[in-house]
Amino acid sequence: MSHRSTNLRRSVVLGLLALGLLAPAAQAAPNQITIMQDDDALIYRDDATRDAAMRKMKGLGVDAIRVTILWDRVAENAQRTKALRKRFRKLGADDPRAYPRLNWDRYDRLVRASKTLKLPVYFNITGPGPKWGHAKAPKGIRSSVAKAWRPKEREFYKFVKAVGKRYSGKFRDENDGRHLIPRVGIWSLWNEPNQAGWLAPQWSNNKTASPQIYRKLWFWGRRALVSTGHGRDTIFVGETAPIGQGGRRTSKSAMRPKTFLRAFFCLDRQDKGCTDYDKYGPVRTAAFAHHPYTKKNSPFERERDPEALTLANIGELESLLDEAAVRGRIAPQTPIVSSEFGYETNPPDPHQGIPLADQSNNLVLGEFLTFNNPRIIGHSQFLLNDTSPVRKHTKNSKAYWFTYQSGLFNRAGTAKPAAGAWAFPFVSATTAIDPTTGSRNVLTWGFLRFRPNDLPPGFQDVVQLQFRPADGSTDWVNVGAPVLVTNGKGYFQHAVETPGPGALRAYWSGSQLPFHAFSATGTVG
Repeated sequence: MSHRSTNLRRSVVLGLLALGLLAPAAQAAPNQITIMQDDDALIYRDDATRDAAMRKMKGLGVDAIRVTILWDRVAENAQRTKALRKRFRKLGADDPRAYPRLNWDRYDRLVRASKTLKLPVYFNITGPGPKWGHAKAPKGIRSSVAKAWRPKEREFYKFVKAVGKRYSGKFRDENDGRHLIPRVGIWSLWNEPNQAGWLAPQWSNNKTASPQIYRKLWFWGRRALVSTGHGRDTIFVGETAPIGQGGRRTSKSAMRPKTFLRAFFCLDRQDKGCTDYDKYGPVRTAAFAHHPYTKKNSPFERERDPEALTLANIGELESLLDEAAVRGRIAPQTPIVSSEFGYETNPPDPHQGIPLADQSNNLVLGEFLTFNNPRIIGHSQFLLNDTSPVRKHTKNSKAYWFTYQSGLFNRAGTAKPAAGAWAFPFVSATTAIDPTTGSRNVLTWGFLRFRPNDLPPGFQDVVQLQFRPADGSTDWVNVGAPVLVTNGKGYFQHAVETPGPGALRAYWSGSQLPFHAFSATGTVG
């Protein structure tokens, strides 16, 4: 990390800590929801792997799991034969029974496990869909983009309706004992609509195309959820990617998120499709979901592209939403959910990964930033475990490491440094140095994420701050009085004096698992 970015980080941390200690209720999001996604572990492995992953997530402090329902995966082989096509037409695409029952099993069993483990599911229903759900792409369009070409909103409506019926709490499984499938109550519609692999074309004749397509998909998808009894559920809009491409505007050129949002909400008054808001009304949503990745940058460093939206400039997303609210497109002060976030590491990925220590530090700082933003009601970690590489490609090539290596654990299940830091994040900033004694006044912030949410009413945890001098003259020693954690989610903020420069951490102990825990380490300058 550069000297300039380190100084920027210190100044921002110090400012946010000061604001938090002076006015925590007005300046922070003290009830933020922790989300985690790992489709590979949760829906593409066996039951034992899924359950073990869910128990590990819950132990780390996850409140909800985000899971992708892929339209084409559920519809696979639904019309493979003449008999199946006849059955599909008879039942209709909005009937869960029209789709192969085995295609639903991974989701049904996940939802049952989530009820048992008290770990709510947040379903992201997305394309690409089956061929009948899309317009045919022009010749010359590469296959990955052609699959996502102009999805038909009315066909998506039918599929979302089938999903909504199945997870309404009233539908019985066809082949797992015919038991009622538990209800799901958190949803989003489509994934990264500003990326051509998910939705195409992005541009058409040098004009925006994906925002207009997505707008119809979202309105029709929400209508399907409402029609199946989910009108009072938590339904998100967006799921936008943080960056896009400049230069040529082609069907496959990923659209920058700010450009996408201006077109989606018709903020430039140049979109003929803005009659959608006259027809459907405003976007009625619980929150705007966004993926504020910063790739290799610290969460404090914004991208060079002014049209990108990462954690470093998330306030610009707030401004766009507020402008849309003024136009009547969305409710005022619409909250934000950071629904995908993470950092790939090296090892194992030598191309996209950052050092393990940087992943740990950046995840802690990302958590700190989202906590200090009252508009952000949820923050996510993308992947519990690293994903297997694409072994058909040359070992250690970029193609080989195309998959994500942003897990808190490696593929063997060994914890990275980030695992402990993510479960118990901690930040410190020096505010003053005594010129005579060299003692430091330090502001601290921490989060007992790993503590369960079902503790008895009024229960309060206690942490002890510990200090280690920079010269290594002593090991960790307690500093200051024990800190009472009064926030129900486990957040705490405290000022402490240290005898000099060094490192700070927080220590927790209790009668429940994990019995004792140390936080991430903060610096005392």
